[in-house]
Amino acid sequence: MASSQDATIVNAEHLQELLDVLGAEGFRLVGPRVRDGAIVYDDIRFVTELPVGWTDEQEAGRYQLKKRNDAAFFGYVVGPHSWKKYLFPPQTLLWKAQREGNAVRFVETPTDDAKFAFLGVRSCELHALAVQDKVFMDVDGAYRARRERLFIVAVNCGMAGRTCFCASMKTGPRATSGFDLALTEVLDDSRHYFVVEIGTPRGAEIMKNVPHAKAEASQSAEVERASQRAVSQMGRSMDAGDLKELLYRNYEHPRWDDVASRCLTCANCTLVCPTCFCSTVEDVTDLTGDHAERWRKWDSCFTMDFSHLHGGSIRGSTKARYRQWMTHKLATWWDQFGTSGCVGCGRCITWCPVGIDITAEVAAIRGSEKKDGKRND
Repeated sequence: MASSQDATIVNAEHLQELLDVLGAEGFRLVGPRVRDGAIVYDDIRFVTELPVGWTDEQEAGRYQLKKRNDAAFFGYVVGPHSWKKYLFPPQTLLWKAQREGNAVRFVETPTDDAKFAFLGVRSCELHALAVQDKVFMDVDGAYRARRERLFIVAVNCGMAGRTCFCASMKTGPRATSGFDLALTEVLDDSRHYFVVEIGTPRGAEIMKNVPHAKAEASQSAEVERASQRAVSQMGRSMDAGDLKELLYRNYEHPRWDDVASRCLTCANCTLVCPTCFCSTVEDVTDLTGDHAERWRKWDSCFTMDFSHLHGGSIRGSTKARYRQWMTHKLATWWDQFGTSGCVGCGRCITWCPVGIDITAEVAAIRGSEKKDGKRND
């Protein structure tokens, strides 16, 4: 864990120099920007492209941007995008073949040598990246190569949204590991600056070329103050104790029918989730039959085709599909990967069209056990 006691200070006017240094090192810089009525992740070059002076207001099934009364660069929570789309792209060409007479020749696909630098990664998202690492690092060479080249500039949360519950999942709001640099933005009446914690030797090398000064004790303390402020604003909570056992005990709980009556099976929750990794493989060709391609594409456990085997879908009802998603996320993920699949970012709550709240569903099942005074075995 990087220590705020060893932190440095970078004035806001020098943030562009950090971006310039990363660009000069050959990184493709990706960060937050305002587009299509939301704060999304996209390629950036200049600090003026960041969501300066913007924040987001979120509630179950609702998201809107709102102007702040200051010039904060990172005064928002999280939007509909997650960083996984750069490491685990929505669609990937696996191979291509070309027919040449009576023979078939496999065409070498271009090597993906992208070298990303992510700017503005929140603590919950760092934990999401660690979850994705457990899924892909040992089985996907392209993912591993992108991940090993990745440079991460985290941003500690100084505020929380109405759908955030990272404190319950012990994934935030302060970044403690998994970053090269971590920034805490501070605005007061006289100064706008960042407290910078260095997490790796790579981060230290980058900072050599960015104007900075040693942080005073009062400035270093701003990191913890920002974290406590975000915790106090957390809009949701989830009792994560014995969560796996709770869901295993209640596989036939009537709450699954209740949530199924509201769920649209639209798959929004899985698309915005920073840890979901379901995919499908599609083979495509053209009418001439001269070439064929195999693509891996994002999919969702909410789609009928995803669980379709010979004879039909093994999860043919909304109830079965929602139960699969939530139970996998909070319970069976522990059996597979030794961790929770939920990092408490709240995206699935915000971007559900009907406002289904995973924390409320857990609370309802847990509450029924307490009311009955017994377990629903």
